[in-house]
Amino acid sequence: MTTPRLNVSSGSPYEPRVGISRAVRIGSFISVSGTAPLGPDGRTVSLGDPAGQARRCLEIIAAALAQAGASLADVVRTRMYLVNIDQWQDIGRAHGEVFGSIRPATTMVEVKRLIDPDMLVEIEADAILTQEKS
Repeated sequence: MTTPRLNVSSGSPYEPRVGISRAVRIGSFISVSGTAPLGPDGRTVSLGDPAGQARRCLEIIAAALAQAGASLADVVRTRMYLVNIDQWQDIGRAHGEVFGSIRPATTMVEVKRLIDPDMLVEIEADAILTQEKS
C-alpha cells in the first residue's frame, strides 16, 4: 500500500512557475518549502523590516501546516536564510515568538541574495505528526 501524497498550495506566484508546492505531506512527515515574506498580492511585505518579514514567513508556514493537518507545534526543524547575517537577532526574535516553547532544531545562514532584492529572509520548516491527524 502506498502512502498518499498531499500537495499544499499557498497561491504564491512562484509555485506554478517553478513547479513547487508550498508544502508536501506524506504520512506523518510534512516539508514546507522555503517561504518568502509575500503578501496576498504576491509582493514582498514589511520592506526593510527583517522581523516583520520573518513573522510573515511564519504566518504562511503556519497556514500551510494547517492545510496539511498539522500545526507549528509539530515542527521539528526550521532553516532560515538571511541576506544579512547582522539581522540575525531581529529574525531570531521573531522565530522565538513562535517557537520559544516548541524549540525545533534550526539553522540560520547568510545567503548572497533571494529572488526579490527586497526579501531579507526566507524560512523553511519540517514537521512530523506524533499522532496521525487527518
